[in-house]
Amino acid sequence: MKINIPESDQERIVIVGGGFGGLTLARELKKQNYQIVLIDKHNYHQFQPLFYQVAMSGLEPSSIVFPFRKAFQGEKNIFIRVTEVERVDTDQKQLHTPLGICNYDYLVLAIGADTNFFGNEEIAQKALPMKSVSEALHLRNRILTDYEIALSVTDYEKRQQLIDIVIVGGGPTGVEVAGALAEMKRYVLPKDYPQLNTDEIDIHLVEGADRLLLGMSEEAAQKAQEFLEGLDVKVKLNAMVTGFDGQHATLSDDSKIPTHKLIWAAGVAGNKMPGLPDEALVKGRRLAVDRFNRVQGTQDIFAIGDIAYMEEPDYPKGHPQVAQAAMQHAKQLGKNFKRLSKGKEMEPFSYKDLGSMATIGRNRAVADLPGFKFQGAFAWLIWLFVHLFQILGAKNKVFIFVNWVWNYLTYDQSLRLIIRPKEGPADVARE
Repeated sequence: MKINIPESDQERIVIVGGGFGGLTLARELKKQNYQIVLIDKHNYHQFQPLFYQVAMSGLEPSSIVFPFRKAFQGEKNIFIRVTEVERVDTDQKQLHTPLGICNYDYLVLAIGADTNFFGNEEIAQKALPMKSVSEALHLRNRILTDYEIALSVTDYEKRQQLIDIVIVGGGPTGVEVAGALAEMKRYVLPKDYPQLNTDEIDIHLVEGADRLLLGMSEEAAQKAQEFLEGLDVKVKLNAMVTGFDGQHATLSDDSKIPTHKLIWAAGVAGNKMPGLPDEALVKGRRLAVDRFNRVQGTQDIFAIGDIAYMEEPDYPKGHPQVAQAAMQHAKQLGKNFKRLSKGKEMEPFSYKDLGSMATIGRNRAVADLPGFKFQGAFAWLIWLFVHLFQILGAKNKVFIFVNWVWNYLTYDQSLRLIIRPKEGPADVARE
């Protein structure tokens, strides 16, 4: 069975993944002489940098997602299919999906990365990752549910397991989650749970290296740690979480922290795509690509974003797995597809570092931008502006801005809702 996409005299570019890279490429090519097929397991784009605000009750999930079909309304050469790719047949130039087979002339893999538990199955089964909107919403439910239960628990250790939280990974995500939780503990929980002694709540941030924010400057790392410790976050460096049984997190020094919630922000590994040449797979399950984003061992398959491993003189270990790299990959590849359609040769990619930022609560952020570094309130304002500008959809921008202003003025959030999916009847079998 073939996927129901009309054949045409245009060459077909199939893009798998609608994250920052895949969506940017589709938008670059929407007016070009190609037939574009965008495949994703969701029907919406997710703004990953703000997942933690959904988890911390700062934003609604609908504020940070945008439907693909709305983004491409009126575009006659773009086809969207919501499904997963089971494998690639490079000889036949086909993708196998539950909806059927999809042929391609060019294939672009923008499949991103997933949580990396480094082979620890116990942690993988019980820790709380945050790589999707649904996982962020699940984390929000867990946090709020445990605080509701804690009100009725008189045993001190059991109560600590419910209210204490361990975050693993001192990169931007871990730092931002820790800062948001600390502000919730300081400003929100005392008003919501006056019978709960919030001084008992401990927020632990565990990092295996000797400092936070390894991808940023030493000044940013030191200031971020200072901000977090000022919010009473317990920062533990040179330590790793080696086990988690759902009751205690075990550290590399054999100490244990009582907690029911282990938030895992310690690393990523590329999503799998069966059928590609073995020599293309490198460390971190990334795909080795040349300077044109072409997957090693292939001629018509490309990879962009987190899944792509490209070496260049200034980046001998590959580009950072961040949104900017994905979007720059996509824009250059879009230009190269335009060149190919005119019979011209492709031009090599060069990454331009636009800087890094992390926020640690209100008026606290660190920024490393080309040419200068700064921390504090100004960095926080820049962080807000940059992220608001990148959000898709005018309505989403307005909703997020209003939420941020309201939270800033009132020291409160209004989204502390425990929303669980209802168990419904089984889906009718589809033929």
